[in-house]
Amino acid sequence: MDLTLDSTYQAATKVADQIENHFSKHLAIAAVSGEEDLATVPHAKFIEKMLDVAFWASLRREEGVPTRISLAFLNPCQAGKPLKFAQKLPFDVRVLTKLAPGVERAGVHVGVWYEGDNLFIWGTTLKLPNFCFVLDVSEPGLLVVKHRRSVGLGKFANVAVLKGDQVKIVDESCGLLPDSPEIVTSLLGLTSSAVWNDPVNVLIQIAVSMRAHKRGGILLVVPAGSTKWKESIVHPLTYPLSPAFSGVADLVRQDGGKVTEIYWQNALRREVDNVTGLTAVDGASVITDRHELITFGAKITRAPWSKHGVDKVVMIEPVIGGTPELMHPSAIGGTRHLSAAQFVNDQPEAIALVASQDGYFTVFSWSEQVQLVQAHRIDTLLL
Repeated sequence: MDLTLDSTYQAATKVADQIENHFSKHLAIAAVSGEEDLATVPHAKFIEKMLDVAFWASLRREEGVPTRISLAFLNPCQAGKPLKFAQKLPFDVRVLTKLAPGVERAGVHVGVWYEGDNLFIWGTTLKLPNFCFVLDVSEPGLLVVKHRRSVGLGKFANVAVLKGDQVKIVDESCGLLPDSPEIVTSLLGLTSSAVWNDPVNVLIQIAVSMRAHKRGGILLVVPAGSTKWKESIVHPLTYPLSPAFSGVADLVRQDGGKVTEIYWQNALRREVDNVTGLTAVDGASVITDRHELITFGAKITRAPWSKHGVDKVVMIEPVIGGTPELMHPSAIGGTRHLSAAQFVNDQPEAIALVASQDGYFTVFSWSEQVQLVQAHRIDTLLL
């Protein structure tokens, strides 16, 4: 049976080959580098089938609740100690919809494998091999293709996002642009650290949590020990903290040999949510590059020495076809984005993370090469 001919979700047909090429490239490089526990490259026909079935399942509800499920393409022998079904289940919309309520918790993946030209579901797993193909059904009509990072830590690396008939393929080369902030290069998989408390890994978790509360907000990351940033903030501060809150910072400084990774991840999640929840308050939250929270609800203003307001930034979205564009910052998303761009323009050593209520997420940073503020739209990487 030719699975390609069975696909009724046209976007699946459009991207399957590109996604297969992505995994083939990364797995080949990993093999040459001597990495172990590598996943199997998924064939385009299986990718297409998984996307097709997952899309239609995402539009269904079980007892009134939309389908949310994570699918992983792997042989059960690579899953450590998986939960295996006594009999293989057919890979179809009905089965995914029925299974979803029991496997929607974070970190649980439904194992999918093949026999001949047919896919089947064999069970669930918490463990995945390196660069394993993962397909998340995030919400109705929204699918995210990703893979586990080779270091096994932090957020999975996104490969493609499909929302209805809109398809975005991540362009890793965007991270090679001059002055790309570390949070962007790390999300693109160009830089990564095997240290679980690496500051960039932590900042990514902060961005994910900040986006998750869906109220929008600004987080300003300023150099530790500097007070120059205060000249870009209206005084008196509405909610100054004394001393600075160091819940996240204390975890980052913690010796990784003294606690387990699971303990640390759970502790970090609590501390990060504690901090990022405050970004929902009107105004900007300010943390140092050591993750110490200084204030929240702060009002951004133009610094005294700033000669003019920001009238253009370089807008970059790290997807194929997303070429850098010059535009007014208010065109990116409104008042928050304009304020964040002005802050980074006046405080080039800082970066600004901006979450919109509609799910968009932008990182503002200063580019020495072009002498302009650059805005990286990274919501495609955070899903």
